[in-house]
Amino acid sequence: MKKVLFVGGDNRSIYAMDELKQRGFFVSSYGLHENDYNSISDFDVIVLPIPTTKDKKTVFCPISNRNILLSEIEEKAENRLIISCGYSFDGKRNVDVLSLDGYAFRNAVPTAEGAIAFAIDNTDFTLWKSKVLVIGNGRVAKVLISRLKNFGCDLTVSARNDKDFSLLETEGIKYIDTSSVNGNSDYDIIFNTIDVSIFRNLDNLGKTLLIDLSSKGCLDFNVAKEKNIRAYKLPGLPGKVAPKTAGKILAETVIQTIKSQRCNN
Repeated sequence: MKKVLFVGGDNRSIYAMDELKQRGFFVSSYGLHENDYNSISDFDVIVLPIPTTKDKKTVFCPISNRNILLSEIEEKAENRLIISCGYSFDGKRNVDVLSLDGYAFRNAVPTAEGAIAFAIDNTDFTLWKSKVLVIGNGRVAKVLISRLKNFGCDLTVSARNDKDFSLLETEGIKYIDTSSVNGNSDYDIIFNTIDVSIFRNLDNLGKTLLIDLSSKGCLDFNVAKEKNIRAYKLPGLPGKVAPKTAGKILAETVIQTIKSQRCNN
């Protein structure tokens, strides 16, 4: 059985460790808690946090506040399997979970549910019959769309190619071209899932509640705040609203990645 070391991380890593232990793995940590100083050389698999880094220099360690350099991981990992999130190590046996559809679709569930919960908590009307726009039709958007349909929203999805338009049409979902989104304030709620700066004229948003789930953002939030636009960026929702589920998803991804690497070697 592979020995797995979790480096850094938040509550998701703690739950993932517990899940792997229950599945019979030997698991420990380095930099997840204050006084855990295990050696990378004693383990077969290195699991880095979600996200792996916030500054591209150090490992994300919000619980321990330890200063673990990415260069240390790169140097000491040698030929060990590194499982990361949003950061890649060139020339290493490295799998970025963001490249895995299985992880992305599972992780999209707590993201979508957290975004919907935020919308409910920050409006004085029901999702039922409200006019809702989802920008994008990727992995997070697909899960979000399926959940919103069940609420009975007046739902529209923006996309950018004929394939997406055709699929949305077969599912009976209204659609528009993403290029036409800017300047449209006809919606009660907008969920953005794409890394494109769409909203240049923020005054057109009116009283719309905009929830941004993208990694880079779809507008200038400082300007939005000055203009009293109801725009909110919600990063890392799985770890905040459902760390236990997010941890189990990470654990399952680690297991599947180890199996995949074993088959490929």
